[in-house]
Amino acid sequence: MPERPRTRPLMGKVAVVTGGSRGIGKAIALELARQGSNVAFNYFRHHQEAREVESEIIALGVQCLRRRANLGEPDEIRNFIKAVADKFGAVYVLVNNAASGVQRHTMDLEEKHWQWAMDVNARAAWLCAKEAVPFMPPGGSIINMTSPGATRVLENYFSVGVSKAALEAVTRYLAVELAPKGIRVNAVSGGLVMTDALEHFPNKDDMIRTAIAKTPAGRMVTPEDIARIVAFLCSPEADMIRGQAILVDGGASLLS
Repeated sequence: MPERPRTRPLMGKVAVVTGGSRGIGKAIALELARQGSNVAFNYFRHHQEAREVESEIIALGVQCLRRRANLGEPDEIRNFIKAVADKFGAVYVLVNNAASGVQRHTMDLEEKHWQWAMDVNARAAWLCAKEAVPFMPPGGSIINMTSPGATRVLENYFSVGVSKAALEAVTRYLAVELAPKGIRVNAVSGGLVMTDALEHFPNKDDMIRTAIAKTPAGRMVTPEDIARIVAFLCSPEADMIRGQAILVDGGASLLS
């Protein structure tokens, strides 16, 4: 049978994806573009990767805004969202994906590591939402990218895990406060995902072996797995999912 043509439920909408130049953010940006959304994304250091993602998005027949912005700086967040509004006029989807943190044991972390993780991983999501909501129509969606480390203790994950726990609290509060505006807010929690971010963990190889061995699905989670769930949460079919952290881990948590 011939393959059925892919629907484009986000045709003409505008999606903002923070940290969209690599890994999960890139996969999300491309998936939303495939569904017809114009895409704006920020990046910080990875200039070449950002240009390549921009080209891939445009090749899908939609518009793209690429902008360098340090989400640890509130003024840069405001300028980024303003640039999106100036170009597109509205924001239908906001995906708070950008994340950072230092992977060390708790006693080896410094105060600046705590502050950096909280600023980028939790405060930035709140500020991005605060700036985007005035341009977001009813039916819009905010999705925060979190982690199982928000509720479980993972090795070398203290600063990130605590900030992700804060992000899940942000998700719940925003879900209630923005519901009267017709805006949905949820989170997606990916299990161990096969991205370049694993290179920052000193125990990377052990993490990968353990993840595969303990995942009923028999493989690691991919960025594309995450992106498809994000896209679903942007759809009208997800209207009654509010304030939830959807876990995508291939069943690994069932055996913990």
